[in-house]
Amino acid sequence: MEGKEWQEVKEHIERMLDTLKYGSITLVVQDGKIVQIEKNEKVRLQSNKIR
Repeated sequence: MEGKEWQEVKEHIERMLDTLKYGSITLVVQDGKIVQIEKNEKVRLQSNKIR
């Protein structure tokens, strides 16, 4: 991966990390190159304590 491409990948990941509280970031690799970046975010809801 060339310097410019790697810089772009790092910038995308950094932006995703800035907005991610709970979840995961997945890199999809094809033929030794990153072709896709996926962000899965989990939202934790407060349990209803009054029943």
